[in-house]
Amino acid sequence: MKFKMIIDPTKEEEVLVTAHARSELTDRIESLVMQNTAVGMVIAYAEDDMLMLPFDQIQCIAVSDDKTYAINHSGRRLRLKMRLHELEKLLPENFIRINKSAIANESCIERFTPSFSGAIDVVFKCGYTDYVSRRCFADIKRRYNL
Repeated sequence: MKFKMIIDPTKEEEVLVTAHARSELTDRIESLVMQNTAVGMVIAYAEDDMLMLPFDQIQCIAVSDDKTYAINHSGRRLRLKMRLHELEKLLPENFIRINKSAIANESCIERFTPSFSGAIDVVFKCGYTDYVSRRCFADIKRRYNL
């Protein structure tokens, strides 16, 4: 494998990778390049498509079956290859932790509703519902001085 870097401030930045086949390394390079060129966006996957998903189009990010998903305004689940703690560092302040496996865009929260078990559920504008843990609900109450 060869590596070549040319630094020329007069040229447009471009990353070109020539590989025999797609691999974990090529995926990591692609992810790294895309993350550093798209501020305010995250790479999302829908079936075979790769999309640049702006943060403001994300209602909630949730982990299910050890996979991270972003739920957009239409309620569509898009796969993310980043872990929740990595995303938390990138997301703007309007994203809040609602439980151990979910982060919510507070501008997309429609309401909080009590459930029969005594827990609190959060309902998003797209219709998606998740639970709020007691610890996170205490933080949310402090945030809004409730």
